Amino acid sequence: MINNIIEKEEYRDLVSSQIKDTINFLLKQDQEFAITANIEGIKFEPELPSATLNQLSKFSLFILSNYTYSTIKLDENNLYFEAGFGNENFGSTVKVPFFAIFQIVVEESILFVNSVATVDKFTKDAKVKSLNVFKNNPNNKDLLK
Repeated sequence: MINNIIEKEEYRDLVSSQIKDTINFLLKQDQEFAITANIEGIKFEPELPSATLNQLSKFSLFILSNYTYSTIKLDENNLYFEAGFGNENFGSTVKVPFFAIFQIVVEESILFVNSVATVDKFTKDAKVKSLNVFKNNPNNKDLLK
C-alpha cells in the first residue's frame, strides 16, 4: 500500500532532498517557478491576518517570480521567500518545509510532484504551533469564543 511508503520519515527525507536539489537546479538556471504547497506545514512571519489566511486553500499556489524570486533562500529543510498577500498586499516571509511542497511548476507545466505533501502526520506539529501563535495574539481572543 502506498501509505506504507509515503508515511515513512525516511521517504519524506528522500523526497525533501530531491525537492531541495530541484529548486537549487532551477535557481542556478535563473528559472522562475511556482510551487503548490500544503498550507498546514507553512509558517508566515509575521502571521497573516486571519481573513487573508482563511482565503488560502489547503494546497495553495505561490508564484516565485520578480521580487519574490529575488528573496528566495534555502536551508537544510526549508524554502523561504517574501510575498505580499491579499488586497492590502500584506508582506510576510514564508517558510515552506520541502516535504510540504506538493508541486513545482515551470511555465505552466508540472516539473515535480510530491505525494508526501498529502501526509497529515508530517504537518500536524506545524499546525499545532501555528494555532498556538494565533491563540497567543490578544487581537484574536474574540475570534476564539
